[in-house]
Amino acid sequence: MKELSLHILDIAQNSIKAAATLIEIEINENTNSNVLSISIKDNGNGMEEEMLQKVTDPFFTTRIVRNVGLGIPLLKIAAERCNGFFVIKSSIRIGTEVKAVFEYNHIDRAPLGRMGDTMMVLLNNSEKFEIYYKHIYNGGEFVFDTVEIKNILDDVDITSPDVLLWIKDYIRENIDDLKKHMHLE
Repeated sequence: MKELSLHILDIAQNSIKAAATLIEIEINENTNSNVLSISIKDNGNGMEEEMLQKVTDPFFTTRIVRNVGLGIPLLKIAAERCNGFFVIKSSIRIGTEVKAVFEYNHIDRAPLGRMGDTMMVLLNNSEKFEIYYKHIYNGGEFVFDTVEIKNILDDVDITSPDVLLWIKDYIRENIDDLKKHMHLE
């Protein structure tokens, strides 16, 4: 995948299919220690140990439309190719956590991509789940929480096109501001 945000989208969509009511996404960019970590955690159905052992195999999938499952294996390969690592943990009826760590300035590391767009796509189906997204950049942080946003919106639907476009821009602007602010310090 050309952007890491597409991996995040794919894994979060897996969480939705696993009946998660809460998806927690954390991105930690630390240029000082040259590390980028991505964590996606959910409270969905979880996986049995047998399936957990198979999910990093690109020729294993639970899908019936195609006979390969590339999302998790490609993220694992991408992290390992960039002097990083990949961990997946899961428990039945508790949920799943995926973590990928990359060498930040590795020449083969894909760009993070547009997290605002990723959140907008996920939120288009957000009636059944909440997203807690934290973006950390060199110690500074930005948090986006759908519970908080829905409280502010009151009776306005979070999936309305105008709100989704605002959320996309809000996330992009706050991440840009976070990076500018932390570069000035």
